[in-house]
Amino acid sequence: MGNARLLSIHVHPVKAFRALTLREAEVEPWGLAGDRRWALVDDGGKVVTQRQQPRLALAAAELMPGGGVRLSGPGMDPLTVPVPEAAGTLTMELFGNKIEGVPASDDDAHAWCTEYLGSETRLVHMDEPSRRRPVDPEYALPGETVTFADGFPLLLTSASSLDALNSLIAEGRNVADGPLPMNRFRPNVVVTGTDAWAEDDWSRIAIGDVAFRVAKMCGRCVVTTTDQATAARGKEPLHTLGRHRRFGTKLVFGQNLVPESRGTVRVGDPVRILG
Repeated sequence: MGNARLLSIHVHPVKAFRALTLREAEVEPWGLAGDRRWALVDDGGKVVTQRQQPRLALAAAELMPGGGVRLSGPGMDPLTVPVPEAAGTLTMELFGNKIEGVPASDDDAHAWCTEYLGSETRLVHMDEPSRRRPVDPEYALPGETVTFADGFPLLLTSASSLDALNSLIAEGRNVADGPLPMNRFRPNVVVTGTDAWAEDDWSRIAIGDVAFRVAKMCGRCVVTTTDQATAARGKEPLHTLGRHRRFGTKLVFGQNLVPESRGTVRVGDPVRILG
């Protein structure tokens, strides 16, 4: 483990949009700065993801000073959206849980998202991550919160585990679906220099000077079968994960992390296993 290090860092300024790759990122209690502070909500109040709309993989959001975003996508003119002024919140639903967020104050933002997806859609900002959404209490300590991420502040994956998974895919019946790139799994941090699947046994780690608790394995869904460059869907990796990485009812790849401290992580930082 002496050569383990941070290979790459990724944030998703708007949930379900294309990842933004960074050289360094500030770690906040609820995740990496700028990660999933914005989300799309349909006319029924549910958060929209690539599960329902794979075309979101082709949309991009650039982080702007102050927390705003610049939206772009195929066939769309770019649009810069500022953080909305403190105002009334909108109640939305994510995986059955109710969350409060602040709708973008610019009607152009809602029009842009509606046109892109072809259905009524609103852009919403999480104004107060410190109190808006608690982490699943089964895996959290009191007071831990998260943004619009699926469930935990950060997702970690391992380059060696992806190599091992791609080898398994190559041995199977869906050879044409592989090898898969890491962006299928939409991680925040990718580590290298570890044994394949070593992360299964971690309980605490440090990336540079920042410590994290490893909360639970990450169960995977249909989003991983979505080509992030084309939005087309295939059978992998779920077919192979189902044969080789089934833990209970979950098909697992990656680990969910909760920060134990603030700080900055940088590509190349050493990764230490603390427990």
